[in-house]
Amino acid sequence: MKFYRIWALIERDMRKFFRSPALMTASMIFPLVQLVILGYAFGGKIRGATIALVDQDHSVEARKIQEMFNDVAAGAKTFRVVDYDSQAHAINDLRAGLVRAVVEIPDDFSRRYFRRDRPRIALVEDNTDQFVSSSIDQRLQQMVDALNAPSVATRLDQVVQLKVVEIYPYVDYIKYLLAGSIAMSIFIVAMIGGGITFIDDKSRGLHEGYLLTPIHKSELVMGLIGAGTLKGLMAGLLLTIIGGLIAGIPNIWNPVRLVYLSVVVLVASLGMISFMFLVMVRVDDPLVPRAIFGVLNTLLFFPSGAVYPTEAFPKWLRWFSVADPFTYTVHALRNLTVKSTGIEGIYRDVLVLLGFSAVMIAGSVMLFKRQL
Repeated sequence: MKFYRIWALIERDMRKFFRSPALMTASMIFPLVQLVILGYAFGGKIRGATIALVDQDHSVEARKIQEMFNDVAAGAKTFRVVDYDSQAHAINDLRAGLVRAVVEIPDDFSRRYFRRDRPRIALVEDNTDQFVSSSIDQRLQQMVDALNAPSVATRLDQVVQLKVVEIYPYVDYIKYLLAGSIAMSIFIVAMIGGGITFIDDKSRGLHEGYLLTPIHKSELVMGLIGAGTLKGLMAGLLLTIIGGLIAGIPNIWNPVRLVYLSVVVLVASLGMISFMFLVMVRVDDPLVPRAIFGVLNTLLFFPSGAVYPTEAFPKWLRWFSVADPFTYTVHALRNLTVKSTGIEGIYRDVLVLLGFSAVMIAGSVMLFKRQL
């Protein structure tokens, strides 16, 4: 295997790539749009949910509850309260989707409160949206805990308390999503460079022209994969910098961090290009890579933990994520961008991606030899 032959193939493919800047633009526009839209559309704190309050007691204690609702509406703004005179009217609006929940203070609330007879506040909620309902539940539980607190504190506090220490500042969802968007950019380049362009060149007879030269078939595979890896590296690093600035990643220009990011993006590009080459090496129809783009995107992107943590997956999907190269790319990139870890946070992912790439390249060479 001659390196200069491989480099000649890489140089030829890169020249063709730079003559078509639309390819680089396409590989970045969609991941950036996805980062901005999904980053700000998901993961934020629930604000402004409408709650119907039905006060049937009209007592001083009920007034305290209403004041607590007003404090939440003015402070955390998790929800805003609308007063209703009728429970039936409030339930009808709940079913119609006009309010998110109904809170009822029953007419015997104050009597049971002073008799210490387990007074109750009823909560009827629309549980079709678990994100909103869980946020309302959490906020109301905090209010109930405040109501249950003793009016006079004991001299010796025997209540067990949980002290939470967060080692990282609050992470916005757009920062959490950045790693997945970088991986998506690399995947789009792999789909174009390792799939669509490869099949188009084959259909035009360019590969048969290569085989008339002294270039060995393994050199041809390595050259095409090498060119695709460089494309993925450029797209991935550009999106890392631009996306990091948009998301507000601190110290994005740190030289050591940029070196680690370059290593992860490089091995991720190599893994995804070699995987796409293996998938397309026996394909001749130019429509096939275009047809399976959405399928591969779903199978690789979403099970990787790019959008939602893998710990929430069912067991069978967790096993699927173990075999997904996106999983290790997202994990390493997230450690570098969000946690600011060093080599200890990425070396396992890098080794897995290198091993995955070696298997994919070996399979590509074998299938390429059998085909031609």
